[in-house]
Amino acid sequence: METKPAGDRRVRRTRAALRRALVELALDKGFQTVTVEEITERADVSRATFYAHYRDKEDLLIGVVRDLAEDRERLLPAVRQAHTEGFTGLPVKYIFEHAEQERDVYRVILRGEGDGRALREFTDLTCRHAEAAFRARTGELGVTPRIPLDIVARAWTGELIGLLTWWVENDTGYSATEVTAHLRDLSVYGRVWATGLTPSDAPGALDLAP
Repeated sequence: METKPAGDRRVRRTRAALRRALVELALDKGFQTVTVEEITERADVSRATFYAHYRDKEDLLIGVVRDLAEDRERLLPAVRQAHTEGFTGLPVKYIFEHAEQERDVYRVILRGEGDGRALREFTDLTCRHAEAAFRARTGELGVTPRIPLDIVARAWTGELIGLLTWWVENDTGYSATEVTAHLRDLSVYGRVWATGLTPSDAPGALDLAP
């Protein structure tokens, strides 16, 4: 078995401590008021060590997003296989389960801390993965999208992030499995079906009539 050098393990531990400290402080008092000195004190590392890894607290926050995305990808070994089997909702379920495990980190990101830069980074990363998945799936099946896939991916990502934000901030009563099932059905059957209406009953239907 290949072993990681001790230096790599120390780097990972240091960065994890800094990320944890930032998240705790941001939830306690808000990101804007947090200082690098407070982060280093909470993480029990020196300022020199902090600046050896990050330019400033904003850079650390972006690091939190990217590390979270990488961690989430490591938890998705079945995602591509799931896409080859059809729309199972499995990738979305993993996202909600991951958010359940890392609730505080998701809360800081999804609240838009750091002038929204971290949320934009998180949104863009999620959107790129979604668009790649949609393109792969349509390519495998040889179908032509009815709506440009960049728009589909943005709409899907916005819906996911809106629901995810509500879910991590509140005791919704829905498990990761339940909320995934609802999202899957919404994606497959559409909003009109979800509300129990028919296409002719839907708001705006008369406006769209020829």
